[in-house]
Order: sequence, then structure tokens, then C-alpha cells
Amino acid sequence: MDSNKPDPSVFDAECSARHALELIASKWAVLILSALAEAPMRNGALMRRIDGISQKMLTQTLRDLERNGLVVREDMKTIPPHVSYRLSELGWSLSSALITLDRWAEHNFPELDRAKEAYDLQNG
Repeated sequence: MDSNKPDPSVFDAECSARHALELIASKWAVLILSALAEAPMRNGALMRRIDGISQKMLTQTLRDLERNGLVVREDMKTIPPHVSYRLSELGWSLSSALITLDRWAEHNFPELDRAKEAYDLQNG
């Protein structure tokens, strides 16, 4: 390791940690990872658990999460096909922070809504 090189920083445009933030900051990724922290799930169970997500967005987000090592896709090699998704070890290391973020949003959304309404009234 080059001792003259600065430590990686998300504030640096060249730092690949920015990609990690972009990946996990998506609402769908947060919701999928939080749902999988409850239990491994099949595609249909995730669709039922995450109200409002389209099949296309679920598939795309699962692929991104799998590609980046946060989710493991398990093909049971059965007919009809049976595929399940679970958190990887890396995904588990992130899940508690995301669950904390989910609970914060659930607890504080009324205050956020009030602030937005007040702002909109004041700023037309």
C-alpha cells in the first residue's frame, strides 16, 4: 500500500465508496435488504412484502445487490424453478444500519410531512 496515498474518502469523486453509497441509498435496496433481514425470501414474497415495487425494479435491484455481494441468490434446481434470496455476510453487516434508518423514517415521517407542508405554504 502506498503510504503517500490519502485514505479513501466518500467526498473524493474518484473513491469507489461512492458507488456503495449510491447502491444502498436507493429506497428499493434499503427495503429489500431490510426485508431479507427478516428471513430469506422468494421473488413473490418480496413483491408482497414491498408494496409498490414493480417486478422490473425488484429484479434489477436484486441483481445489483447480488453483483455487489450483499445478497445471495439460491437456485434450488427444481422444476418448476425455485429461487430464494438471502443476505450475504456482507449484507448482514449492513442490515442493522438500514433497519435503524427504516425505523427512523417510520418514526419521523409525520414531522417531515409537517415541515414540507409549512415550507410549501410559505414558499408558494
